[in-house]
Amino acid sequence: MLSRLMSGSSRSLEREYSCTVRLLDDSEYTCTIQRDAKGQYLFDLLCHHLNLLEKDYFGIRFVDPDKQRHWLEFTKSVGKQLRSQPPFTMCFRVKFYPADPAALKEEITRYLVFLQIKRDLYHGRLLCKTSDAALLAAYILQAEIGDYDPGKHPEGYSSKFQFFPKHSEKLERKIAEIHKTELSGQTPATSELNFLRKAQTLETYGVDPHPCKDVSGNAAFLAFTPFGFVVLQGNKRVHFIKWNEVTKLKFEGKTFYLYVSQKEEKKIILTYFAPTPEACKHLWKCGIENQAFYKLEKSSQVRTVSSSNLFFKGSRFRYSGRVAKEVMESSAKIKREPPEIHRAGMVPSRSCPSITHGPRLSSVPRTRRRAVHISIMEGLESLRDSAHSTPVRTSSHGDTFLPHVRSSRADSNERVAVIADEAYSPADSVLPTPVAEHSLELMLLSRQINGATCSIEEEKECEASTPTAAEMEALGGELRALCQGHSRPEEEQVNKFVLSVLRLLLVTMGLLFVLLLLLIILTESDLDIAFFRDIRQTPEFEQFHYQYFCPLRRWFACKIRSVVSLLTDT
Repeated sequence: MLSRLMSGSSRSLEREYSCTVRLLDDSEYTCTIQRDAKGQYLFDLLCHHLNLLEKDYFGIRFVDPDKQRHWLEFTKSVGKQLRSQPPFTMCFRVKFYPADPAALKEEITRYLVFLQIKRDLYHGRLLCKTSDAALLAAYILQAEIGDYDPGKHPEGYSSKFQFFPKHSEKLERKIAEIHKTELSGQTPATSELNFLRKAQTLETYGVDPHPCKDVSGNAAFLAFTPFGFVVLQGNKRVHFIKWNEVTKLKFEGKTFYLYVSQKEEKKIILTYFAPTPEACKHLWKCGIENQAFYKLEKSSQVRTVSSSNLFFKGSRFRYSGRVAKEVMESSAKIKREPPEIHRAGMVPSRSCPSITHGPRLSSVPRTRRRAVHISIMEGLESLRDSAHSTPVRTSSHGDTFLPHVRSSRADSNERVAVIADEAYSPADSVLPTPVAEHSLELMLLSRQINGATCSIEEEKECEASTPTAAEMEALGGELRALCQGHSRPEEEQVNKFVLSVLRLLLVTMGLLFVLLLLLIILTESDLDIAFFRDIRQTPEFEQFHYQYFCPLRRWFACKIRSVVSLLTDT
């Protein structure tokens, strides 16, 4: 009896998963779900925990074992989507930014959107001029520490907080000045509302950049906003396409296509290349969901979308939620007492070294090795919990998908991104990709094997740890193994091509068989069905039947009789 109870309890434990969801204030919510639980069940549990009714703007993001970020699909099983071993860890984030965040019905919803945009500001996704940056930071300061108090806030108190990836002392003084003189008396709710109104006016509001390349090989960032599709290159917005002008989204492998129909029947096809096929598919799915949410009038208008023109090839996807207009209509009907909001305040964030007490990053000259170490640590810390859609992978110096952070006030040995009064630069929103020292040594070794000379700086970098002959041989073996690994994607592409050709042949043969079967039924059977009767009475069918089909049938019958007679004679 005891063994039965123990086996039953073990089976019940195997049917359950432990899930941890990191919230926007960096607290964590842990729950237990069944093995076959859908994403909608987990999301409803989370919204109930947050006392959130306007939940259609939010979603759950996770990272797969290949380091590619995804949005949790609510119609599918949680365990099948994550493809990793429990316990599962995910993040609660804003998925669809409200077109007018100040028009949200409840304060709890505005507070959560405020936390998301504050996170965007810190990670460099919400770019702006210095004057706008100072005002936004001052609103955050007022919302989270209240009015300026000389007894509690000594000189330079704003330098203890870090609102942006990096900033200057001049910007800190401007933030403190606005907080002291212009925002006194504002409640946290009022400061958050003013913050949202200001953030909404910025060009990069709601931007979740997907790094890509255009047809010329130039780096670009694609993003979907409440108002349309945006392409950012360098410090310019090169394309802004409204949702009603986007006719189709398509992807194939790493290639992403955007079909645009503008005025005067002008049709454009924009083509971009993602770093990986998984990143391209994620970009396509994000575009499908954003277009359906912001463009359609009713969720009943949502259709299943295919990534290919052929029904037997490509991916199929369907947005499963409500659209923006329905969400606004539903929010207007909410009638309840405003829920209590527990504001977290300026607490250390897991996504950065420390938002509260993190030291301001200065531009003191350091050695080149020290600068590389700092960039590696900053890149790892910032990319670990950011809302970017980019796969977090190490890459070599030759990787051009992620441009380097620009420098405004640093010496030649260190690059520091500073928010300036000029036009924003979307390249500043992505920190340099971490480069491991081991990959640097492999790169240098490959140059030596190929007979190329290393630069003086690279030789100085590796001078302290010159590899021995045995180490050189081991590293050479690793390098050859890596080179052999590069041929695997080409083999996979060939296999996919062969499979697609086989599918095409099978479908063609199936269609021909169906047509032949229909033709035999029309000509040889006596089925008196209205559909067949109408076809038989057409002049074209009668001409085909008497001039082509009957002679062909007689020819086949003659050949079959001759073969049968030949077989009987032998």
